[in-house]
Amino acid sequence: MADRGGRPVVFVVDDDEGVRKALSLLIRSAGLEVRTFDSAEAFLEDYSPGVAGCLVLDVKMTGMDGMTLQEELWNRGLDIPVIMMTGHGDVPMAVKAVQRGAIDFLQKPFDDQALLERIHQALALDARRRVEAGERALWAARLARLSAREREVMDLLVAGMGNKEIALKLGLSRKTVDIHRAHVMLKLGVESVAELVRVGLLHGSGPGGG
Repeated sequence: MADRGGRPVVFVVDDDEGVRKALSLLIRSAGLEVRTFDSAEAFLEDYSPGVAGCLVLDVKMTGMDGMTLQEELWNRGLDIPVIMMTGHGDVPMAVKAVQRGAIDFLQKPFDDQALLERIHQALALDARRRVEAGERALWAARLARLSAREREVMDLLVAGMGNKEIALKLGLSRKTVDIHRAHVMLKLGVESVAELVRVGLLHGSGPGGG
């Protein structure tokens, strides 16, 4: 489900109707899109990972509580930034929430401006993660275009070997390595070995890399 205009959405999950209404007004007053849910189950049924945004989540709820919902998101590999809120929090609970990826743990009542600041931080984090995921997917698609030999040559280039060293290691002629290197650069869309090394290391390429 996409939001209007592709804008990021602040998802609010709290079983208290008054809290949901208050948070909805606050978040909309900051010019942000918001969707509210009265239960963790309702959120899970509606949520699509293709929608950018963040989650403002109450800990103590009837049915599935906030900590269980966060664990379920973790188990499903859903990387939405989470801001936890509670009137009953304690240090171990806060530590557990942060270990599972929560960016903050706010004790009720909290300052409205503090919440809005955390929301903006969470949305910025989500945007960065989505850009990085897109870059990884693009790199993986380009890598899939390489032949097995071209991948060997690429991995050795990323490891810092020159064409002559690669030719000796693989039992190829220098000219053949030159051709493979040119194909690698073309298929991966890079213009220099330095760029190839930088992007390759960034995405875990090289001997034993992904």
